[in-house]
Amino acid sequence: MKNPVTIVGAGLGGLILARVLHLNGFPVTVYEGELSPESRTQGGQLDIHLHNGQIALDIAKLTKEFRSIIHEGAEATRILGKDANVLFEEADGGSRNRPEVLRGDLRRILRESLPDGAIQWGKKLTSATSLGDGRHTLLFADGTSVVTSVLVGADGAFSKVRALVSTAIPTYTGTAFIDTFLHDVETRHSETVRQVGAGAMYAFAPGQGIVAHREAGNIIHTYIQLVRPLEWVQSIDFNNPEGAKARIAAEFAGWADPLTTLITNSDTAPVLRLIYSLPDNHRWDRVPGVTLIGDAAHLMPPSGEGANLAMLDGAELGEAIAKHPDDIEAGFAAYEATMFSRSASEAIDAHQLIDLCLGSTAPHGLVQFFKSANG
Repeated sequence: MKNPVTIVGAGLGGLILARVLHLNGFPVTVYEGELSPESRTQGGQLDIHLHNGQIALDIAKLTKEFRSIIHEGAEATRILGKDANVLFEEADGGSRNRPEVLRGDLRRILRESLPDGAIQWGKKLTSATSLGDGRHTLLFADGTSVVTSVLVGADGAFSKVRALVSTAIPTYTGTAFIDTFLHDVETRHSETVRQVGAGAMYAFAPGQGIVAHREAGNIIHTYIQLVRPLEWVQSIDFNNPEGAKARIAAEFAGWADPLTTLITNSDTAPVLRLIYSLPDNHRWDRVPGVTLIGDAAHLMPPSGEGANLAMLDGAELGEAIAKHPDDIEAGFAAYEATMFSRSASEAIDAHQLIDLCLGSTAPHGLVQFFKSANG
């Protein structure tokens, strides 16, 4: 019998890994802290890239299911100045190099590809302890525990499993994202719809930006981005949604109304997302019986690659385990060698992209980046 594999975290990376292991005949259990698949909102739209995320889905034999959830037309891109004038625009050419899907839809097709009972919901990990010989004890908030012989931490930015292999702790990057949503936008927010366009809209200035995505369901999902110290962010009372929106909008004084209404007219309370990062070259010595994927392994500033990297990690780790069914350590080592090199390179790119968006050359640095990428 093949070694059972324990995965902590039912995000995209953990689910892809579980799927690939299942296809290769490995017993697998995923422990997830959420109470159910519907216990929280699943985040916004993701562009799934040809060179990593789509490869992972192909390895998982889910390309057909993935194609069925693509938001057609959402690859369209425009960059605006803070006066709402268009600086760059590109229509969705239908290339499907970076098609957009809702994270919740993608997570659903991954969940549905697994056998019943493979995901254990309501299992919030509180600690992971080494027993030696590659075995580990996982203790959950509900008082239950399990002992593992093959353990994968897919438990995100503040991973509990990470402590088994690394002393690294994520640090605040100095950038905060705030999510807002507009609903029924075609009838209620027609001018903002015109400014955002059919896909993604970017408007940046040094230290601040507004990014908006058209999403399925007649929705605009906005990510406000601010380079601010933690003390400034903590001074905002997000329990007072209207006050928080007013405080955030004040940082965009002088910006065009169709842009600031993405903040002030939000149909939902603003949601704060502080951006944390691990060291760019984060890695660890081989620890028997355990490894990490996704943000648990290589948390970096958002650059459009995070979900794609997590899925490729999961798919490649699954393949590596399948190639070494009698020597899991060899599979872990092969996976880590590739993942360490890839994530270090991606971290450099992520910092460069953040600088183009929010650094001293914004928005013109980003415009040149897009023009160069398009020949």
